[in-house]
Amino acid sequence: MKLVDCDILVTAPPAPGWGGRYWILVKLTSDTGVTGWGECYASSVGPEAMRAVITDVFARHMAGENPENVELMFRRAYSSGFTQRPDLTVMGAFSGLEIACWDMVGKDRGRPVHALLGGRVSHRIRAYSYLYPTRPHHGLPGFWANPDQAAEAAEDMIARGYTAVKFDPAGPYTIRSGHMPPMPDLARSVAFCRRLREAVGARADLLFGTHGQFSTGGAIRMGMAIEPFSPLWFEEPVPPDDFDSLAAVARAVRTPVAVGERLTTMAEFAQALRAGAAILQPALGRAGGLWQGRKIAALAESHNAQMAPHLYAGPVEWAANIHLCAAIPNALIAETIETPFHDALIRGSIRVEDGHIPVPEAPGLGIEVDEALARAHPFTGTGLHLQMQEAELDLRGETVFEGGAPPDRTGS
Repeated sequence: MKLVDCDILVTAPPAPGWGGRYWILVKLTSDTGVTGWGECYASSVGPEAMRAVITDVFARHMAGENPENVELMFRRAYSSGFTQRPDLTVMGAFSGLEIACWDMVGKDRGRPVHALLGGRVSHRIRAYSYLYPTRPHHGLPGFWANPDQAAEAAEDMIARGYTAVKFDPAGPYTIRSGHMPPMPDLARSVAFCRRLREAVGARADLLFGTHGQFSTGGAIRMGMAIEPFSPLWFEEPVPPDDFDSLAAVARAVRTPVAVGERLTTMAEFAQALRAGAAILQPALGRAGGLWQGRKIAALAESHNAQMAPHLYAGPVEWAANIHLCAAIPNALIAETIETPFHDALIRGSIRVEDGHIPVPEAPGLGIEVDEALARAHPFTGTGLHLQMQEAELDLRGETVFEGGAPPDRTGS
């Protein structure tokens, strides 16, 4: 069996865009007619430029190769251009293609992907979700700054079986380097944690996100402020490329530090573990794919750390995350986004049940992609999957993070 064709679909989820402005799906076909689906997580270039990168990576390193040979193809892509170092864009392209290879091989062998990664350890995977509006009076953008509405949403999530919820009330993420959180951001963060803990009690974990926006001192202040509410983790407290600062924060706060959504390949995750990260959050559509994810999990296991795959994308990457979690002993939890469009795109082939995800047993990723639906919702905007804000720091704390994919000023 050899890889002979690569098709790329850029699909836009309906507003409000939970999961980003677009999802980059790849469909590979073998010379025997077997197909495989993968998903490339957002990169720092637009979807048309990314389409060219994906096409080049496939043609240069994968076309004509046996899809079983993921390690060989990874080494080709990782070493391309005489680099042999993590490259966010190239690895973003390769990751989705690599996931599609596993889907293809699983289908060819009649086995689920987790069986090819070492076999199933777990039958179901604990799920968590961001807190999104759940009631008619939860209006946007006010919801993101309202601890009472967040508490209502958390109660609704618990009623559906979830045992963990994530939120990030500490202000916007911007292009500027790490900053000291203004007092209003600290106060709002404490108010969210207090109100959510009051609402959920011991029924659910609180996951505190920050998008890597703080200076070292600012992250320590924030970590100390939220510590009394026993969050399960303090996510990405400092910029993702600053491992020395990560180490300083991990030493100073008692809340477990989680990182990884913006890291790629085993090389960067090894640095995060050495810095003291307790929970790793690879986005498999960016981190190098399933085989790199399996290696990252082994590294984490050797450091007594846990895995919590990140998801801010479509359901194909979600499916890959589930198979990885099923095959490793140190899976903590998997991020999940439940929308009608996510569900329809894979024809309901994987769903959350009582706050957990049953591990698929069908061949490959165990999903049935609705290709017609994906093609019926092409992305026509100009924005990136996610965009940083350029605004200067608001010391009055009046600017907050907006979830989803709100329209940018160009109207995309």
